[in-house]
Amino acid sequence: MTSAGKADRKASLDAASWLFNVVTSVGIIIVNKSLMATHGFSFATTLTGLHFATTTLLTVILKWLGYIQPSQLPLPDLLKFVLFANFSIVGMNVSLMWNSVGFYQIAKLTMIPVSCFLEVVLDNVRYSRSTKLSITLVLLGVAVCTVTDVSVNAKGFIAALVAVWSTSLQQHYVHSLQRKYSLGSFNLLGHTAPVQAASLLILGPFLDYWLTNKIVYAYDYHLISMSLIVLSCTIAVGTNLSQFICIGRFTAVSFQVLGHMKTILVLILGFIFFGKEGLNHQVVIGMFIAILGMIWYGNASSKPGGKERLPSSKSQKNSALSESSEVDEKV
Repeated sequence: MTSAGKADRKASLDAASWLFNVVTSVGIIIVNKSLMATHGFSFATTLTGLHFATTTLLTVILKWLGYIQPSQLPLPDLLKFVLFANFSIVGMNVSLMWNSVGFYQIAKLTMIPVSCFLEVVLDNVRYSRSTKLSITLVLLGVAVCTVTDVSVNAKGFIAALVAVWSTSLQQHYVHSLQRKYSLGSFNLLGHTAPVQAASLLILGPFLDYWLTNKIVYAYDYHLISMSLIVLSCTIAVGTNLSQFICIGRFTAVSFQVLGHMKTILVLILGFIFFGKEGLNHQVVIGMFIAILGMIWYGNASSKPGGKERLPSSKSQKNSALSESSEVDEKV
């Protein structure tokens, strides 16, 4: 295959991966909104545990059928990942409860700068001025779209801080583990999903009771709510898988930047299906700014020097030692 053919194939796979993530993410938002807002199932942490239990079931079946090859993930790395991931889930739920919607949105926007910081410090990545400006434009546009009232309190700020850093660390770790241990998306899910499912199904009911003062076992289950729970769990398998695929193919920062396209899409779908009462000049201007920023980011980060991983000092030192030994041998 020619280099041009390989580039076209990579672009097609990147677009398909991203479309998969957008469709499943928007789909699960719509289903969960109906389940929680319309049918009163407000047990978000327990529901997430059911999502990972369903994902675990699928990975077990695929392993049994031979579609997932055996792989290794050291226990310390597994536990570290699950710790970050579960703190992310719990932190987001608590942050939404304790903060205003405006501050919650601002906290979510800070994940991009935090992810950039992690890539710079941990992966020695450097961004061009144009790439940094494009990220700033995306943040500005989404902020104009979504941020309304902003009020903050001490415990809400701490919850948001935990949510932002744990989510950023979890997403960075997805990319890092896939690269370090040559793990595919399903391989990584096969290692992490069972532990997340077990921990969230044990802790979820207690946490949900603390957040909502309702008991998950006392919920009035009926055919529609059960159908929506099953549908939510089914879509969640695709959401979990597509997240790992996208972060593996791109990076956590690119995933966050492009992820705001889902925010724009959810707003647009809301206007289409639920009326135009939320459509105003501020939201339209914010969407336009954010989309311009995303296009700019895609262009700027793909150029030489737009976003590149520099050799670490350790690898440079090893390279220098290697060259030195070669010179000694020649002498």
